[in-house]
Amino acid sequence: MSNPAYFTRYENLAFDRTDDGVLTMRFHTDGGPVTFTGQTHEDLPKALEDVALDTDNRAMILTGTGDVFMDSIDGDSLGEIFKPLVWEKIRREGLAVLQRLLSLPIPVVGVANGPATVHSEYLLLNDIHVASERATYGDFPHPAFGITAGDGLQVVWEEIAGTARAKWLLWTGETIDAATAERWGVVNEVVEHDRAYDRGMELARTLAAKPALYRSLQKQTLNQHLLRRIVEGVPFGMALEGLTAADLAYRK
Repeated sequence: MSNPAYFTRYENLAFDRTDDGVLTMRFHTDGGPVTFTGQTHEDLPKALEDVALDTDNRAMILTGTGDVFMDSIDGDSLGEIFKPLVWEKIRREGLAVLQRLLSLPIPVVGVANGPATVHSEYLLLNDIHVASERATYGDFPHPAFGITAGDGLQVVWEEIAGTARAKWLLWTGETIDAATAERWGVVNEVVEHDRAYDRGMELARTLAAKPALYRSLQKQTLNQHLLRRIVEGVPFGMALEGLTAADLAYRK
C-alpha cells in the first residue's frame, strides 16, 4: 500500500506508519532538529486535519528529531506580526493547532526526545506524555522577544501544572528538567534517553489495538474540559500577545 500524499507534503513534518496503524509525526528541519518557522505554523493545522481524515491511523506519536523536541524558532519568518491582518492569520492558525490536537479521533502519545522550550504545550496536550531523561521544558521565545505568552502556553501549563508553577515558568523563562516535570504531573513517564521513542511506540500500539469507537469517544471524554479552556482562553490570550508584538515594533 502506498503512503498517503500528506506524508511528503509538509516541509517541517515527517511521517511514518506501522502496519498496525501507529502514525509517527516528527518535527524536523532538513532531517535534523526543527527550527519552527511561519511555514511550520501554517502547515501544522492542515497536517493535523489530514491525520484526522485518514482512517488508517489508529494512534499517533508526536515527537522531534535527534535529541531535540523543539528549541529553536525563526521569529522573522512569522512576518510582520505587528500588523493586524498578519497577526489574525497567526491567531487563527494557533488556535486551530491546539483544537485539532485535542480533537483528533485517535489517541496521541507525545515523546519529548530532548529540550521542549518552544511550543511545549503541544506535548502537554497529548493523551500520554513520555519524556527522555534529557528532556527539558520551558518557554524560550516569549520572554526572549518580550511578547506575552498568550498562544496556549498560559492555559495548558496552568491546567496541567497549576497556576503558581505556570506563572513561575512563564514569568522567569527558566526551564525544568524531566524529573521535575514528572513531579509536577506534566509527564507520565521519564525513561532512559535511548528508550523514549520505543516506549512511546509500545504505548501507542496498545492504544491502537483498542476498538475504533472507544478510541474516538474516550478521546472526546477525557479532553472536553481542556478543549473548553482552549476555546475560551487562547483567542483572548493571542489578542494580548498581538498587542505586545505591536508595542515591540513601535518601540524599535
